[in-house]
Parts: sequence; structure tokens; C-alpha cells
Amino acid sequence: MSSPHNSAEIGDIAERILLPGDPLRAKVIAENFLTDVKKYNEIRNMYGFTGKYKNIPVSVQGTGMGIPSFSIYVHELIHVFGVKKLIRVGTCGGMNENVNLRDVVIAQGASTDSSIVKQTFGGAISFSMLADFDLLSKAVNNAKKLNVPVKVGNIFSTDYFYNDYSDSQGIFSSDGLTLDRKMIQHGILAVEMETAALYMLAAAANVQGLSICTVSDHIIKKEYASAKEREKDYNDMIKIALETAIQD
Repeated sequence: MSSPHNSAEIGDIAERILLPGDPLRAKVIAENFLTDVKKYNEIRNMYGFTGKYKNIPVSVQGTGMGIPSFSIYVHELIHVFGVKKLIRVGTCGGMNENVNLRDVVIAQGASTDSSIVKQTFGGAISFSMLADFDLLSKAVNNAKKLNVPVKVGNIFSTDYFYNDYSDSQGIFSSDGLTLDRKMIQHGILAVEMETAALYMLAAAANVQGLSICTVSDHIIKKEYASAKEREKDYNDMIKIALETAIQD
């Protein structure tokens, strides 16, 4: 075993990887989009698979929910297994009137309420967590080729899933807007729980990171996709991610 959380041997994991939070989604992606699939990990039921997409090796690894779990897997994938190109594929909650249920959102940047920036830089600067531009531009172009409309912009990576803190603690900006409304005013497209960590870890290791998400619910519009709808709607996101992953 090469790491405490992954039973893969060195060489079992491709340099290109997709990162869904749900390990069962990793299984679905491997079974439906890859060929010559081999399962390399099932520790903690966090499944990992390597196969081929258009004859190019690609892996897919479940990461769990939230920055702490995600960071464990990404750190080991980069520093133990030598992964160079990491693309998160997951769900997000819409936070903008121009974003609709089932839209694909490509995260150009990731704002966060997590302490990861402060812990890394000691409060000296507010580090901007950005996607790898090469991956970002390729993903946008691939979406156009696949005729899939996408929204590109800033998203919010939070440590809170059930989040009442903005209103209950009275966190207001100078113009009286709640924190959530202030983010919406500044163009935040969606909220999720992992992308900021991906962009921070990828930047530190000089590897490529990108996050592509499907809107599974909408905070402002109070809309929600069913489990069945979510499964079907993920296909566009996965196709964009795979086409982007295999491009040099």
C-alpha cells in the first residue's frame, strides 16, 4: 500500500484524473465512460478506477465531501502517485439569477470561507485561488464542440453545508446586505465544498487543476433536481471533463 487512504500501487493511477465527491459516482463514470477498467482502491469504500478514454489512460477517484476529505486524496494523488492533471466533477448550488438548474458551471476562481488560505499564508495575503488557464480554456472550447452551454466564473467553496450563519449571526456588509447577498451581488455563480482546496493544492505543487460542476439545486430559485435527474444531467459535465483531460 502506497498511502494510508489508497491501496493503489505506484503506476496504477493515471496522470489524468477525474474527482467526483461520491465514490459511487466514480464507479458509474468508470463503467459508462472508460474501457479496460481496473479498480485500484476501495479503502473506506472510496473507490478509485483506472481505464482508458479514447485509448488514453484516465483515472477516476472518489474524494468524499468537504475540503478536509478532498485535500487528503488530492495531496496523496499529487505527491505519492504523481498525478499531474486533476479535474473535479461534482454538484453545486446555484447562487445567481443567470444560472439555472442542471447548468454546467466551470470555476474560473474559487472564493472561500475556509481557513486554508489563512493557514497557508498566515494572514499575510489573501491568495486568489484560480483554475489552471490551459485546462479552463480547453474545457470551454470542448463545451462548445459538444454544444453544451456553460457558465464560467467565480464560485464559493464553503465549509458549511447547512448554513444559517450569515443571517443568524447578523453578518452584514456596509450596505445592509447579508453575506450571501453580497456574494451574489459580486457575481458568485454557485456554491460547493471542494474547489478552493483543489486550486490551492494544485498551485502549490505546480500541477493543473480545474473544477466543473453541475447545478443540482438553486439557493435563490428554490429549485431541486431529483436523484434520477442528477444522474442523467451529469453526462455533459463528464464528457467535457474527459475531453479536456486527454488533451495535451
